Amino acid sequence: MSNTPESATQPPERVVARLRPNARALFWPSLVLIAACGTLGYLAGRFDEVWENVLLWSSAAAVVLLLFLLPLAFWLGKRYTITTRRVILRHGFFVRVRQELLHSRGYDVSVKRNWLQSAFRSGDVRINSGLERPVVLKDVPKADAVQRALNDLMEHSQTVVAVRRQQSESASDETTVWGSR
Repeated sequence: MSNTPESATQPPERVVARLRPNARALFWPSLVLIAACGTLGYLAGRFDEVWENVLLWSSAAAVVLLLFLLPLAFWLGKRYTITTRRVILRHGFFVRVRQELLHSRGYDVSVKRNWLQSAFRSGDVRINSGLERPVVLKDVPKADAVQRALNDLMEHSQTVVAVRRQQSESASDETTVWGSR
């Protein structure tokens, strides 16, 4: 950080919330894990041939890997961080993508829900900043609270930017007429 007067007057950036999509997305993968473990526990050692037992164990491992561990890893790989200055979206498993949206730019926040999201009070928070496509925080828990927080943070950021702009304009708005003030 530099010691400029502008950075000295700015409060430090604080994390307001760290979010992930609703854990409801792991319901079916968890059922698959339970079913695979139950089936493996029931059938393990019941076959006469060694290759049949090896096939059972390897197919159970493949099912758990593909239908439980990969969805879990993708769910864990998607994070949303809301700070006092910006919204940070991170997602990706093999290729990491990071996107930032400053509150000072101004945007419109809306919540879109389906019936299942309404039952769990989650929803898709859409942030329209005037870009081609809106930024979407998919299936965020407590979507209404997130929307209110984003509106408050944006409003506060807009007033801080407006005050700074007004101060800089008033400081440089001195007129000089024929060499005197």
